[in-house]
Amino acid sequence: MSLLSEQQAPADLGDRLRDACGVTAEFLSDIIHATCRRFPSADQNCRSARIERLIWSQAWTDAALALIDLELPQWQVRRLAYDDSEWHCALSRQRELPDWLDQAVEGCHADLALSILSAFVEAQRINAPASRTSVLSVPRNADSLYEPVCSDSFA
Repeated sequence: MSLLSEQQAPADLGDRLRDACGVTAEFLSDIIHATCRRFPSADQNCRSARIERLIWSQAWTDAALALIDLELPQWQVRRLAYDDSEWHCALSRQRELPDWLDQAVEGCHADLALSILSAFVEAQRINAPASRTSVLSVPRNADSLYEPVCSDSFA
């Protein structure tokens, strides 16, 4: 039985993470389905199986950290802190930089696993490849009054 269920929109996922009281297997599978590209990969079969075992044993924090390790190998946990009854998780590509130079992604929640998952979803959003081409496109719906004019001087 696969853990993957129906597709979630990324904006809805962020709202659900903020509003959630705790992690469930269904909610974590929704996050995996919406954000993960490597999870069901045959190359990562051992890692994917480990994440599934962690989910089924309800080891939410370990499963969230394993997802970061699998999906975002260039990202690392920079900081986990508990302050004002909230967990704060910061993920970074370059942990060795000072805080003021680093462009860390932060997530916060009252639940540790949800804090890590919030940072994970945000890092996945930032890490997503942009669908832009290197060649600029020209709009094809030109106005009927539009007439091209050559402005070069050949004299």
